[in-house]
This record gives sequence, C-alpha cells and structure tokens, in this order.
Amino acid sequence: MTVRITWTEASARRLERQFLATSAEPGVPVAEVVATMLGAHAQVLSAAELSVGMRTEGTTRADVREALWEDRSLVKTHGPRGTVHLLPTAELPLWCAALPAVPAGTVFASDVRVSEEQAGQIVAAIGDALDGVCLTVDELGKEVVARTGAWAGDLVMPAFQTLWPRWRLVLHRAGWSGALCFGPNRGRKVTYTRPPHFDPLPPDEAVRTLVRRYLHAYGPGTPAWFAKWLAAPGGWPSALFRRMAEAGEIEEVDFEGTAAWVVTGDTEFPGNDGVRDRDRMRGVRLLPYFDAYGIAAQPRELLFPGAAYQRALAAGQAGNFPLLLVDGVVAGVWHQRRRGRRTTVTVEPLRRLTARQERELGERVERVGEVLEAEAELVVGEVTVGPHA
Repeated sequence: MTVRITWTEASARRLERQFLATSAEPGVPVAEVVATMLGAHAQVLSAAELSVGMRTEGTTRADVREALWEDRSLVKTHGPRGTVHLLPTAELPLWCAALPAVPAGTVFASDVRVSEEQAGQIVAAIGDALDGVCLTVDELGKEVVARTGAWAGDLVMPAFQTLWPRWRLVLHRAGWSGALCFGPNRGRKVTYTRPPHFDPLPPDEAVRTLVRRYLHAYGPGTPAWFAKWLAAPGGWPSALFRRMAEAGEIEEVDFEGTAAWVVTGDTEFPGNDGVRDRDRMRGVRLLPYFDAYGIAAQPRELLFPGAAYQRALAAGQAGNFPLLLVDGVVAGVWHQRRRGRRTTVTVEPLRRLTARQERELGERVERVGEVLEAEAELVVGEVTVGPHA
C-alpha cells in the first residue's frame, strides 16, 4: 500500500531537519549545519551567513568566516546550479564527483563554446596555477592563457554589457572538479585558490548519494523537482530515479496526490511523539536571499500560497527575495539595509499578523542583528527594493 504524506507532515519534517523548527544548539559545527542544507548559497556572502546563523543559537557571521578562512571546515566554491555556495570541505569528494556528472545544456553559440578537450585543458591549467597561491581573476587569466594558448583569452563570453575571456566559460567546472575555490578577498578584489587535494567518489555512487541526501532534506521529491534544484535536464533524473527505485534505494509515496519519492524506509514523519505537525510548523522565520529551503522545498504553489506566489517569486524563480515564513509557508518579503553598526530590517507581511506573531517577528529581527553583529531595527511596511539579480 502506498504511503500518503500531506504537505503539513512533509513541511514539519523538512523544517525539523533544516534546523528551522528547532535551532541547532551552541557548539554544533557550522559545517554540520551547512551539510544539512546541502550547501548555503553564497553569491551574497552575508546572505549565506544569515542562512547559517538563523538556524543556530549564538552563531554569528564571525563564526562562519572562521570556518571558511581559518579552520577551513567550509569552502566557498561553485555548487548546485553552478552558483557560488558554501560547502563542507569534508564533502568535496561527494560534490566534486556528483556535479560534473550532471548533464549540462548548451548555453552559448558555437563560436563561443569550448570543446571538451579545451575545457579539460582550462580546468587543468586553473588547478596548476592556483596550487598553493591566491590569485585575482586577472592574474588567473594570464596564467591560464600562458598554460593553454591565446585562444583561451579570446573575449567572446557575454557578461554584464561586456565580454569575458573564453576560459571563464568553464570557471564553474573548475570549481566542480576541485581545481578552484574562493580565497579571502584582496581588498575589494575576489581571489581564487585551490582547495585541499582529495580523491572524488565514483560518479555513479556520488550521484546516488546526492539523490538520497536531497530526499532526506527536502523529500518527498520528484525527478522534476530534483532537476530544478540542480538545473539539470528533465529526462536525466527521471531515468536515475527509476534505476534507484528498481534497486530499492528509494520508494514511491503519495504526496498530496502527486507521485513522489523518499529514501526507502524514511516514511516516519513528525507527529508520533505527541507533538502535532502544525505545532512544529508554527512560528515566524526569516530566510535571506537564496536560502536553501526557499529554493529546494516543493511544490512551489503550496510553499508560496495565494499572493505570495506573485510577490515573493521573480517570474516563478525562488531566492530573489528574502522570505517571511509564517507557520511553514511564505507570508511576506523583507529586506535589510546596513549602515555602520545598525541595520534596518523592513518586513512586508502579506497578511495580518497576530500579536504573538508580531512578537516573534521582533525576536527574529533581533537575531538577524546578532548574526550580522549589528543593532537591528524593525520596520513593518512595503519593501521597495526589487528582486536580486
């Protein structure tokens, strides 16, 4: 008999496993929190710091930066969808085997693209150039061209009303392969370096592990939702899920009338310990730009009900607005603007908040200030800032 799972049950478990129902206790390593999220999106580093800090007790941006630049338990590199993420350094053997195994679509015209042979040459050159040093993008570009040829420096890649050199087409692949990660900024300039050397997992094992990790964190899930999370072509995960189901690694469930999958045997949901699912979901939470939960949790129409679907998504894309979660669903957007030691947090609710929810919102805003090491002020009103690009 197929197990039936409701949105409330799934949300309660997801929030629990994401440290959003109950914060991680002091002393839980930052890298462990990031691991449960399957990476913290770090295109905007302060947003990644908030993603981690809002899931923990006492953690500040200084703790995240210590994990990143001092004890190196975290690495800033290209993760899911090719975007910049914080990932646990110990998990690089998994990520750097799984991500290159995801089929990629064609984005650029034929006169811009590189061949697989050229891509391999560029990635190898990047790894050699960055071994033991930190280089700016311009310095790295000179080293890549010197190691490959002038063709790698041709200005052919459209980017921000200008053209970038050809070698940057595969910069994310260098991150995926473990040849590159971010180093500390040099003034205002970004630097790159090479992460510690490691042996990647076999690709098939890594991909299957990633599916199980995804379903554990954000399941029940479908191949289409997994593909969207990875920016992968739709047919590929369908075949992958089918093979894993045949092997007994995952099992099908009925999720609000949709055929979805969970890790085999992982069908126990919150509620059997005397705490109702809705009690676990209850509460006010603030998620920053591109928070993993807002991007990965599906289906979107249930996470973003009613007016939230238009207000808190950018043409259907999640992550471009920081989210106000009330009782497990998106109920508004917010924005924070820092000036010196103070930050103003403007929250735009899409429905009337109860007195209890208003108090919780104030506490969450205080927590934003603690994470960012600033004094936070709450303003309830319209967010006039547009979506992040």
